[in-house]
Amino acid sequence: MGHQYASSLCYNEIVKGVSDLSTHFILIRHGEPRYDEVIERGYVGMGYDLGKLTENGMSQSEERAKDALLEGAEIIVSSPYTRALQTAAVLSRHLNLPLAVENDLHEWMPDTAFRFDQDADASFQEYLSAEGKRHVGHQYRWESYDDLKKRVHLSLIKYKQYKKVIVVCHGIVMSALTRFDDVIEHCGVREIKL
Repeated sequence: MGHQYASSLCYNEIVKGVSDLSTHFILIRHGEPRYDEVIERGYVGMGYDLGKLTENGMSQSEERAKDALLEGAEIIVSSPYTRALQTAAVLSRHLNLPLAVENDLHEWMPDTAFRFDQDADASFQEYLSAEGKRHVGHQYRWESYDDLKKRVHLSLIKYKQYKKVIVVCHGIVMSALTRFDDVIEHCGVREIKL
């Protein structure tokens, strides 16, 4: 069933220990990425995630940095993947905010064994068809929606000491905090309170 980030018991104990004061999280999907360089170099698996932003993706990030919604934020937290980090760096420069990298905000995992010997697109289609719920008969080793949700939630509660946090990550990661079928455009925004 893949790597578990926290057992349900452990997860529930951690969540119970978090302050009742809510933090305003502004979730931003990374700008439009390009993968031509990583494909040309033959990168596979997580190497594919070294793709950087297109010129349009940079413009999207610059434009998002002007959003009044971001005023008053205290920190930017980013996925470690290039497309998210590049977007977060643009925001950090414009907003003059510190930038923290949070490893567990990485993209959804099409192969939780990290073997990369299966078709990532087919894995994603199986995930969508199953609505993120793992069953014994599944062909691919993808991360379940519940595991994704736990991973992301545990990474964010570390920032509960702040009142307002900008989080730059990935659409499917954001959907773990909104709803399964939420489709988020590049540099799109969702807001949550935890």
